[in-house]
Amino acid sequence: MSAVPLTAEQNRETAAVAEVIAAGRAAALRHWVPATSGNFSVRINADRVAITRSGVDKGALTSADILIQPLDAPLLPRSSAEAPLHLALYRRDPSIGAIFHVHAPGSTVLSRVAGPGGLRLTGWELQKALPGITSHEQAIEVPVFANDQDTDRLAGLVEARLAAPTADGALLAPGYLLAGHGLYAWGTSPKEAARHLEALETLFEFELSYRRFTP
Repeated sequence: MSAVPLTAEQNRETAAVAEVIAAGRAAALRHWVPATSGNFSVRINADRVAITRSGVDKGALTSADILIQPLDAPLLPRSSAEAPLHLALYRRDPSIGAIFHVHAPGSTVLSRVAGPGGLRLTGWELQKALPGITSHEQAIEVPVFANDQDTDRLAGLVEARLAAPTADGALLAPGYLLAGHGLYAWGTSPKEAARHLEALETLFEFELSYRRFTP
């Protein structure tokens, strides 16, 4: 007997789960998600996302470690405590297709050096890997928030900050930092989110090195 073909929606769900697994494994290879830290999500459609559950090794993810979370429903059992930060972004911006969160050394350390408020990046050619940036001379603002175990409250603060204008015409980065906690980065697709994640993490490493040599 031939297998029943998957529906288009089932195919989208399967693809989203595979993208989450691939993103987690790629981050683990770069040592960006130590000791089950970090979380990854990919949009399935307007109403649902695939997202890593709590307490799993991101370098050894399987489909059993991925939850299918409705955007307008209570968190599923075994959800990460940080899932509200993902869901708030997806609800706010329908163009977001994936969100990746890591605890890489560059972002985690620089988030504490910068302190709550914002981090300005300018002068780096790699900035052009981010949307809307056409010159190293443009300024990019990366919001920095104090870490908070109440992630629903934190999600509200993030939403308010992303809706506010930047100072001096700086462009807002497709990501933000939590002090001592790391980076959230996103894009319209998993591929774009991965590019933004890599670009921002590398820029943070550049900035940290530069500050070591600049009084």
